[in-house]
Amino acid sequence: MTSIPLCLPASITPEQFLNDYWQKKPLLIKQGLPQLIGMFEPEDMLGLAIEEDATARLLTQAASKQEGQAQWHLKKSPLTEVDFDNLPEQWSVLVQNLEQWSPELGALWQALDFIPQWQRDDIMVSYAPKGGSVGKHYDDYDVFLAQGYGSRRWQLGKFCDEQTAFVADEPIRLFDDMGEIIFDEILEAGDVLYVPPKLAHFGVAQDDCLTFSFGCRRPNLMQIIDSLADVATNNSDLFIPMLLPQAMQASGELKADSIEAIKNQLLQMLQSEHGDAIIRQAVSEVVSKRQYDALVPEEMLNTDEMISALANGATLQADYSNRLLYTKTYNSIVVYVNGQRLDNIDETATKLLVRLADGAQLTLDNMEGIDPDEVMEWLENGWVWLNYPE
Repeated sequence: MTSIPLCLPASITPEQFLNDYWQKKPLLIKQGLPQLIGMFEPEDMLGLAIEEDATARLLTQAASKQEGQAQWHLKKSPLTEVDFDNLPEQWSVLVQNLEQWSPELGALWQALDFIPQWQRDDIMVSYAPKGGSVGKHYDDYDVFLAQGYGSRRWQLGKFCDEQTAFVADEPIRLFDDMGEIIFDEILEAGDVLYVPPKLAHFGVAQDDCLTFSFGCRRPNLMQIIDSLADVATNNSDLFIPMLLPQAMQASGELKADSIEAIKNQLLQMLQSEHGDAIIRQAVSEVVSKRQYDALVPEEMLNTDEMISALANGATLQADYSNRLLYTKTYNSIVVYVNGQRLDNIDETATKLLVRLADGAQLTLDNMEGIDPDEVMEWLENGWVWLNYPE
């Protein structure tokens, strides 16, 4: 079983990266992911972009901007070969969720294991011919920009905020002013550039190039609030009307004192042991949800074939296009997969799923004591995949 080194310079530890760089400042990691070199050709990604189940975007740029008209044009999937006819000189195509199409690529998330896997969003590829880009922009999340083919020049500028002015009449969020350029270098295949949230960046293809974006993001508060409401509906105690103090007042007024009393009861519930359990489940369900629909495999092994593959050296790994995680309390471990809490699994299955969530590659010997049909169900659900020996 091959171990993938962490994607960091030799002089920087994971602790130093998290303390000094994470969400603070960019970092160039020369040859941070050499495994990407030769993994894909541009034709691979262009072919994938027109697949029926692909999530892709074609972005084209006119030579100049005319007043009142967009300089950029965006077309979302489904894309066809016709969409790639008669393109302007500058264009890019982006394909999301590459882990779903290539478990081998998804396994490269292990190089970023110093970031908890529940914060992983997806791997996106951007293909562009010479001169192509997606414009000057920023992202609201952390991203590791990994060069897989060709080269791209990256410029980094200022941190943006809600006051940042975007170019009018464009289908994507772009701006002209990047502020002072703090980084200006060309990345070659295997190089990685970490860009923190809201930092202005601009990448231009120096030749035919593939750039892979390993995006990391957290949920927003609205997602958490929605999930809290969903989880709370299963708690009958919360349907009991509140008891509130009442002073003399005008009959038509909802007084601030009453609102404050209701808020205090809500906060007390959330800060209680009962509330901790609700919040834990609500957050776990949100961050373990898939962002994209799962692909249905055209062919599937049966249990005997799976056991035979494992006996011949294959290993079982978590499929990084799915979301497998667990939470710990003082007396229990709860496993979540793709937004669902797994309540009906025994201790043996729990231990194996925890190891898989932590990035372990399991052999047949590791599966002693578990029903092979249960493991086969994990495979059928797409939670895991078989990595065959080379």
